[in-house]
Parts: sequence; C-alpha cells; structure tokens
Amino acid sequence: MKVKINRNAAKVLKNMLNSEEAEGRMIRVYVTHMHGDHAHYGIMFDTPGEHDEIVKTDKDIDILLDSRESFLDGIWIQYFYVPQEEFVITNPRIEREHGHHHHH
Repeated sequence: MKVKINRNAAKVLKNMLNSEEAEGRMIRVYVTHMHGDHAHYGIMFDTPGEHDEIVKTDKDIDILLDSRESFLDGIWIQYFYVPQEEFVITNPRIEREHGHHHHH
C-alpha cells in the first residue's frame, strides 16, 4: 500500500505524534464513509491490529492502514492553512479509475 504526504501535513502530523495523547500510538487513516466511487477519510491515533499495514512515507512518518480496505491504498494526505486549517485526504488512484464525480 502507498501513502503520499505533503510538507504541511508532515509538519502537523509530527506535532500530533509528539503530543501526550499520541503516547505509544501511530497515525491511522481510515474510511469514514463511501459514496460508490470515492471515500471520505478520517485520522486518529491507534495501535497496529491484525489486519493493519504500517506504510512508510518519504516524510519519515509511518501511517497505519487496514490492508483489507482498497480505498486506502494510494491516499494523499495534504494539509492546508487556507481557506481554513484542515487535512484533505484524497485517493487519486481510485478517482482516476472511476472518473471524477463530485455530486453528493
């Protein structure tokens, strides 16, 4: 499985991992819900479980992913400061395969 992280996201994730709340845990990205051809994602602290893969990134941050969830393979974690501070997690691989549909 693959994960890309932009520089802003790496900085924010490293700060999160240095917090007391993160003690002994890792960053997990998970699917919050799916709309047929794309998914929405969340981030939380967690420890590896039976079906997890620990994915190394080029930003020296390991990300926990459930290896059974194909929508997680190829995610891109970005962090933006404008128009508001937020993580934006997308999966270009899934969106390429299924085209771009943005109506909800």
